[in-house]
Amino acid sequence: MPVDVAQYPVNLIVDGRPCLVVGGGRVAARKVAGLLECGALVTIIAPTVQPELAADPRLTVHRRAYQRGEAAAYRLVVAATDDPEVNRAVFEDGEGAGVWVNSADDPVSCSFTLPSVVRQGPIMVTVATGGHSPALAAWLRRRVQAELGEEYVVLLQLLSEERTAIQVAGRSTAGLDWLSALDSNMLDLIKAGQIAQARERLQACLSLS
Repeated sequence: MPVDVAQYPVNLIVDGRPCLVVGGGRVAARKVAGLLECGALVTIIAPTVQPELAADPRLTVHRRAYQRGEAAAYRLVVAATDDPEVNRAVFEDGEGAGVWVNSADDPVSCSFTLPSVVRQGPIMVTVATGGHSPALAAWLRRRVQAELGEEYVVLLQLLSEERTAIQVAGRSTAGLDWLSALDSNMLDLIKAGQIAQARERLQACLSLS
């Protein structure tokens, strides 16, 4: 995949789906952690595997070299070895089978790339550079992470509860001015522990829509 190709952003549901990581080193461990966090059924194929991966009961580990064609048995594949030829073979197998493949630090051998991710409860913010600079993506992620505190989870909960209440009442939420509510001082009220007042401010802003 050329790095100048526009990429289509999407959040994949891998919960309960078989995913393969080819490689057993430090980079592979990071990829495995991200997949496990989302409930994937992860298999590792590598001649050598880091001890913490080998000891994880959630993983299926095969200590051997990757064999051509194996990528076809999985929904999602990550090639994270230090051998470009192996990574390329995994990518080619995935392409031939219609399986999405990411090759760590090799955007040409990718059918998808992985953004830097910030999570705060159910909130997820991703940063990507189209494969041009993973370092910049990681730097931006740290800046976002410093801003995204637990108060945003409370804010999300208030918005979700109010949206549900409106829907239960048989009203549409589409035409309401949610952005004005978010641009008010709701977040400051939440940071100050004034949750009830924040809820009232939200309801007052929506009533003006």
